[in-house]
Amino acid sequence: MKTKLPYISYPASITRILNKIKEAQTPERFNYDFLETKLGFKGGNYKQFIPLAKKIGLINTDGTPSDLYKKLRNPKSAKHSMAKAIKIGYRELFERNEYANNLSTAELKGLVVEITGLEQKNQVVKLTCQTFETLKKEADFEAKPPEEPSEPEDKPDKTKGGKDEYSDFGLNLSYTINLVLPKTDDPAVFNAIFRSLRENLLRK
Repeated sequence: MKTKLPYISYPASITRILNKIKEAQTPERFNYDFLETKLGFKGGNYKQFIPLAKKIGLINTDGTPSDLYKKLRNPKSAKHSMAKAIKIGYRELFERNEYANNLSTAELKGLVVEITGLEQKNQVVKLTCQTFETLKKEADFEAKPPEEPSEPEDKPDKTKGGKDEYSDFGLNLSYTINLVLPKTDDPAVFNAIFRSLRENLLRK
């Protein structure tokens, strides 16, 4: 069975639509109404973008924008997300050559012909290569995903027996009390001394 790789008949429209996607608010459903009314792209050629976007994982089968779609709108993750989308839509290309994104135009065309079984001069082969190359301009296959913010560590609560605030700086304080007791045999004197220590110095 011959494989069909994603393509549209007007690849030049891809960049224009992607730029509008990054500017517009994320819709609940990415449908033809949103494409025409909100993004301003009318006509059959532009409508082909929706099936393409579904094949590369930007839009879910029910029309809802995927996580890749949302990350595509973030300048920090846009190129990394598009690279992932291309690998989803053109999985067969990357199965044959894991560095398909680095192929020359002639090498890419040869691989498309090999996978699809079509003739070299077939218009579908040309459009498939042009669609792939246009998407590739929006991607960076070397980019790393932006780091997720780490959860802040809870500071110890002194009321719950945790370390005090000085431990945050690696500083530990200790002190020594030298107590000189008076010469007396009266237990009341000692009781008064230790009661005062307990109430004023040893309380937590």
